[in-house]
Amino acid sequence: MTDDPFNDPAGRYRVLVNDAGDHSLWPAFAAIPAGWSVTLDEASRPECVEHINRNWTAAHTTARVTSNV
Repeated sequence: MTDDPFNDPAGRYRVLVNDAGDHSLWPAFAAIPAGWSVTLDEASRPECVEHINRNWTAAHTTARVTSNV
């Protein structure tokens, strides 16, 4: 485990989405912030990154999420 729960390769995550269609990789243990909803429930970091890459098609996005694993 790393000291940064947002960048723990062994951590469990959720993928969140807001009304603007932005996606976020979120630690599974953390409370879901207001304005966000779960689009992928608890999964591994690589599974969540793959989900984001498949589903986040925002026109303003020029780079895809990369995995540190």
